[in-house]
Amino acid sequence: MVDGQPSLQQVLERVDEWMAKEGLLDPNVKSIFVTCGDWDLKVMLPGQCQYLGLPVADYFKQWINLKKAYSFAMGCWPKNGLLDMNKGLSLQHIGRPHSGIGQSLHISPWQLDDCKNIANIMKTLAYRGFIFKQTSKPF
Repeated sequence: MVDGQPSLQQVLERVDEWMAKEGLLDPNVKSIFVTCGDWDLKVMLPGQCQYLGLPVADYFKQWINLKKAYSFAMGCWPKNGLLDMNKGLSLQHIGRPHSGIGQSLHISPWQLDDCKNIANIMKTLAYRGFIFKQTSKPF
C-alpha cells in the first residue's frame, strides 16, 4: 500500500521537520520512541536506510520496546504482542492489529489502532507505578 506515497527519504525528512517543530531536537528535551518490538528500529529502518544510502537520525537509535517494558513490569513475556499485553492488563484491544499511523492526510480511524493500544498499555503501566526506561542497546 505504498503506491503514490512519499518515498522513505521524504518521510524521514517530514519526521525530522516534525521533531524540530515540536522542540524534540532540543538537547534539553528528553524524548524517545516506543515500539512493540525491536525489529522496526533495530533492523528494518537501519537496513533500508543503508540500502538507500540514507543516514539514520540519532533519535531513531534509542527506543523503548513495550514488550520488554511489559515483561519487566508484569513478569511474563507478551508472546502475541499488543493482544497479550491488553489481555494481561484487562484492557480492551482497539481495532485491528498492525494498523499504525497512516501516511496520507486523510487518516482512517483504524490506522491509529496500534498507537492507541500502545498508549493505553503505557498509561496503565505508568498508573501502576512502572517507570519506563530505554530498552535498546546503544549503537
